Amino acid sequence: MFPQRLDNALAFDIATALLEGFNRHYRLFRAESARAKHRFETQDWPGQQRAQRERIEFYDLRVREAAMRLEREFKASEQSHDVWAQVKLHFIGLLVDHHQPELAETFFNSVTTKILHRSYFHNDFIFVRPAVSTEYIDSEGGGAVPTYRAYYPNRENMRAQVKQMLVDFDLQCPFADLERDVDNVFEAMLANCEHEKLRANFQIQVLSSLFFRNKGAYVVGKIINGYQSVPFALAVLHDAQGRLHIDAGLFNEAELVILFSFARAYFMVDMQVPSAYVQFLRTMMPSKPRAELYNALGLAKQGKTLFYRDFLFHLRHSTDQFRIAPGIKGMVMLVFDLPSFPFVFKLIKDYYPPPKETTREQIKGKYLLVKQHDRVGRMADTMEYSNVVFPADRFTPELIEEIRKFAPSQLEIMDVNGDGVEEVVLKHIYIERRMIPLNIYLQEAFDALQVDPMNEKARGQLCRSVVEYGNAIKDLVAANIFPGDMLWKNFGITHQGKVVFYDYDEIEYITDCNFRKVPEPRCEEDELSGEIWYHVGPYDVFPETFGPFLLGNPMVRDDFMAQHADLLDAGFWQAHKERIAEGYMHDVFPYEPSSRFVHAD
Repeated sequence: MFPQRLDNALAFDIATALLEGFNRHYRLFRAESARAKHRFETQDWPGQQRAQRERIEFYDLRVREAAMRLEREFKASEQSHDVWAQVKLHFIGLLVDHHQPELAETFFNSVTTKILHRSYFHNDFIFVRPAVSTEYIDSEGGGAVPTYRAYYPNRENMRAQVKQMLVDFDLQCPFADLERDVDNVFEAMLANCEHEKLRANFQIQVLSSLFFRNKGAYVVGKIINGYQSVPFALAVLHDAQGRLHIDAGLFNEAELVILFSFARAYFMVDMQVPSAYVQFLRTMMPSKPRAELYNALGLAKQGKTLFYRDFLFHLRHSTDQFRIAPGIKGMVMLVFDLPSFPFVFKLIKDYYPPPKETTREQIKGKYLLVKQHDRVGRMADTMEYSNVVFPADRFTPELIEEIRKFAPSQLEIMDVNGDGVEEVVLKHIYIERRMIPLNIYLQEAFDALQVDPMNEKARGQLCRSVVEYGNAIKDLVAANIFPGDMLWKNFGITHQGKVVFYDYDEIEYITDCNFRKVPEPRCEEDELSGEIWYHVGPYDVFPETFGPFLLGNPMVRDDFMAQHADLLDAGFWQAHKERIAEGYMHDVFPYEPSSRFVHAD
């Protein structure tokens, strides 16, 4: 019995050290998120972007620290299965009354699999399912701020209550005209209630922390009136004089979904109980998966954990097969999907045909750049996984052959569980939201117009897509991103009709590119030559040459040139490059102009 007691004490110490490692991580994560308020108040936009970028790295740093401590103090990798089984039980006990139990369980998994080197085996030492419920956890004790504040106005004092709601966020800089902003919000709230009559339960619930991203802060809440619940977000910006104003009001789920889009940077929010924030947001956006909400709040590892659990659940309750994804095959990425599941899976190929000159590490670096960058609603977020297990019988033979041909180093087919059932193990994949490739979407419009040239729906689809494509490129330019390969096939259409870029192997910073006009021919031989006769450096870009590749269809050309002819002008690109290099940060609003109350100078 004595060795057993020793093992039990050791297991408790390991569990305690693990929780201390997580608590340190979340303390630092929360402190950085809380500092976003001061950066917003002082208009420290470079600092805000830098903090958003650096915060993404916090998790992996803390996991490495915790793993090193466990190895140094407890020789954790040498401990028996019995000890690790007890570690998990003790860890569960330590999570009673913890405010972030779901995040702590995920941290436990990350450290444990790093130590035990069993990242794709099903075992008893990790949390395959959550062990501690997050239901009804809320901030408490020590002067903690509740998850949300509730205001109970009547018709006589509603305007004053709206003003109090804004004042309670205690922003340390003045509003340009707070009374005007209160009037705008008050009128918009009344306009979005189905009935003018305020019911007995009429209230405004507002999450206690502001949501910060780039140059904006957002008040997020909902209006409850009888059986009606209206979600809303108010965008707070600085004007040209540095004073605050409420720039826009979003009052429906569709607008909120765009604000919290997978194609945007993560928010910075000071949360004691993140699960309570997610639960509140789900009442506002029930169509949004919990995984995507955790991602939007900057808790990407928890988002990955929940996504993978949802994925496994979907596999158990579906029978279709993974297949090569429809569309034009890429030279760098092998893409496959499961028709019944709204995501695509991307493998980096082992080799790339000319003229591609890149490496696996360079491609991974581009995807990391996008992960850490402001995606301005135009670049899809990706989830990165290693050693992912799939049932072998769910893969079409054609897909298996495709992987064997183009990415053999990434494929293992093995009996993972020792039960005689073969499974596919993919060593490294990216997963992202499935969209309709823009070239396929345009082709649908072309085909419809071939049948009926007067088809207004198809003509509208074509026009909107082309204009949105140009808007997407301009938003990327504002974010200091040059897409590299601008072909239609590298962009997709989201459910909301937004055009989003998703092929990252050739992206560069605008500030690293040299935008040039094609030189005038020196002689007749130059003019007639089928080869490029002038020098082209590795970062040289000639925007006027985009046209022949993109605008072969006359209708596409007409729509593009009417709105975006400047994209074919080197001067447009060079001017943006110079402004960005001077430190200017462009505004890219996550809402339509129609949602704006005022337009700042």
